Amino acid sequence: MTPSQRDSLARWLAAEFGASGAEIREIAPLSGGAIQENWRLHCVFAGGREAGERRYALRKDARSTIAASRSRLQEFALVRAAHEAGVTVPRPVAACADAAILSAPFAIYEQVPGVGLGPKVVKDASLGGDRAALTERLARELALIHKIALPRADLAFLGPPPAAPARAAVQELCAYLDSVPIKRPGLEWGLRWAELHAPAPGEILLTHRDFRTGNYMVDERGLTAVLDWEFAAWGEPMADIGWFCARCWRFGRDDLEAGGIGTRARFYNAYESASGRKVDDARVRYWEIVAHLRWAAIALLQGWRHASGAEPSLTLALTGRIADELEYDVLRMTPPSIWKRAS
Repeated sequence: MTPSQRDSLARWLAAEFGASGAEIREIAPLSGGAIQENWRLHCVFAGGREAGERRYALRKDARSTIAASRSRLQEFALVRAAHEAGVTVPRPVAACADAAILSAPFAIYEQVPGVGLGPKVVKDASLGGDRAALTERLARELALIHKIALPRADLAFLGPPPAAPARAAVQELCAYLDSVPIKRPGLEWGLRWAELHAPAPGEILLTHRDFRTGNYMVDERGLTAVLDWEFAAWGEPMADIGWFCARCWRFGRDDLEAGGIGTRARFYNAYESASGRKVDDARVRYWEIVAHLRWAAIALLQGWRHASGAEPSLTLALTGRIADELEYDVLRMTPPSIWKRAS
């Protein structure tokens, strides 16, 4: 971040918060975030609604992104809606649409403590507190998200809900694959399976669409925040549970099917108690297969950001290679023996 951008940001913060002055004591990049840039902000305000010393996280678009990602202003609106619904999220502080300040729109959230890296959360038993309690807490958080339902004027940018979420998901993934010059017959196989086995439309409400280990933060006691709302959309609740339980997000703990931290039964039971909604295991298993297809497509898109020259990055290049393992998992989960065309 250039000195002029830093000065512009300080002036904007002072004006936004009604402060007579704003001092940025530190601004530094945060690790994580393959789609967005994340920055740590340490500020001091003279008066105004944020008076005193404050620590924030600032999110802005990276040099290149993927079409499926929401804008920073849209993501801010989603986090605000979740915050109002009681979901444990970082407090949404402010959002700015003026790209002239930091070269792109950005949003600011209260910084929360904790660790979010999925493999570390799964493997380090000192994080997250009691794992059974953490599993149940996450199920309750998801149930709170799923209480956000239509109509919502503040979320109008999400557009109309899909008439058939499963078929809409397949069409979206086909479009992803068509957007990069990469042939993946294994993924095409899986998409055809998903098309033929798409469940009938069910309940439609707000879905996080990236609720998984690696997208929430924990400290030594438990959950501190649910993060990364840039994929949220109207959909069916079992899709979120399938994403959370998918093998690709267990980080080696296949014995703990709920995000690598707990049992599927414990997560299901806690979700049912908190939501009043019965978990449809068959639907969840369908969405787990779609989760592998979707993560593979996203990984290819991320890898193409590097390969195309739009944003040279070793991290993006390595993310693209993840698609190989995911494609194998899709083939393993959809053998010819389970191909039965729905009547």
